[in-house]
Amino acid sequence: MSELFQPFERGDLALRNRIAMAPMTRARTRNGIADDLTATYYRQRSSAGLIVTEGTPISRTAEGFLFIPGIYTDKQIAGWRKTTEAVHAEGGVIFAQLWHVGRVSHVSNQPGGIAPVSSTDRIAANSQAWGLRDDGSAGPVDVSPPRALSTEEVRGVIDDFAKAAANAVEAGFDGVELHGANGYLIEQFINPLVNDRTDAYRGDTLEGRTRFLLETIDAVIARIGAAKTSVRLSPFGGLFDMGTYPEIEESYLHIADELSKRGIAYVHLMDQKSRGSAAIPSEFLALFRDRFNGVLILAGGMTRERAEQHIADGLIDIAAFGEPFIANPDLVARLRNGWPLAQADRDTHYGGDAHGYTDYPTFDSSATRAAEAQPEKADSL
Repeated sequence: MSELFQPFERGDLALRNRIAMAPMTRARTRNGIADDLTATYYRQRSSAGLIVTEGTPISRTAEGFLFIPGIYTDKQIAGWRKTTEAVHAEGGVIFAQLWHVGRVSHVSNQPGGIAPVSSTDRIAANSQAWGLRDDGSAGPVDVSPPRALSTEEVRGVIDDFAKAAANAVEAGFDGVELHGANGYLIEQFINPLVNDRTDAYRGDTLEGRTRFLLETIDAVIARIGAAKTSVRLSPFGGLFDMGTYPEIEESYLHIADELSKRGIAYVHLMDQKSRGSAAIPSEFLALFRDRFNGVLILAGGMTRERAEQHIADGLIDIAAFGEPFIANPDLVARLRNGWPLAQADRDTHYGGDAHGYTDYPTFDSSATRAAEAQPEKADSL
């Protein structure tokens, strides 16, 4: 059998297969609390070796999308516990993705309508959040001008990440994944075209632009341990006005070295080609693999063939699938057996109720075999 479907163990990570369900925003919790519907959605997909939840905000000011379940209040912790218990009952493993969107937000997402915060006061060009429009309806809105965090406030956000990690463990998660990808707050510090600071977190030095990420990782490790800590990164990505800069390789290979020293659970790379942005060059993926001593996950436009080849070549350990899991709760079985994949209705990706969320059926192979076994009827004359 393909390695993709074999159990995988490394350190404290013990997975039933090498398939991960990538984090995907679904916007189904109007009160910001994961509920029974959330638990059903993740339980249905628990045959994945690893589930990474949708991004869950670490604080009220971390939010940039309406109807997203957070992880910073007691009620939110209790709500997420329903999901972790449901996934664990099916033998699954689940990490919470900890999210701060930074400048990719709108005043309607912020408490009291305050400005979003970032590494900078530069607005993200041609970018939208999911907030309240002028008529009061929910939908895409142009991001609001951000305010640059003070040095003291940066350290406060680091503490928010650490608190959220402790909350996630209290909620029963097996670990956390810091969202350092796709143009959100952590990447707003890493990218020197965005980070125009002049303090210790400045963008024009290697140590400065990687400091926020590494200090956040260290704070989370101090709270919950390295074995429960991981991070998602998107080198070469351009989402939300993340421009390409000459120091990309230097920055991310330095991060690979530093994360290797810390012995975290895994690094999760996001290839944004499927999102209309740049791909991670194959040469860079090989360099990162050489420099990072740990479990490596890759997401973005994943197929069974690509996953198997990358694993066989030693480039990655785990393959993450995103959108295919939406319409195929039994994606692992479909991939393993070569069954056809259902296509998701993109109109129901964000917001709404159970429709387009928990009502996608599994593949009924027995019915298919029975139908194929029936002799064809002769056409009527």
